Amino acid sequence: MALARLHGGPLDGQIIPLGSADDEIAVPYSETLLVYNKRGEPTHTGEHDGPTEYAYWYQGSQDDLNPADV
Repeated sequence: MALARLHGGPLDGQIIPLGSADDEIAVPYSETLLVYNKRGEPTHTGEHDGPTEYAYWYQGSQDDLNPADV
């Protein structure tokens, strides 16, 4: 299983499991979706250094985010 480390946006610093390492992922957040794009090369790709990790950077949200709604 691969992991996504999220950078920027409301989920900055979160790590989530990935089914596949697509170039773009949409993550549910409140009543909208946050869009993150993959950047760079994967880390932890060896046999004994843990799950492969990809960096994803915040692109935006499907709807406007209102901090009062979260």
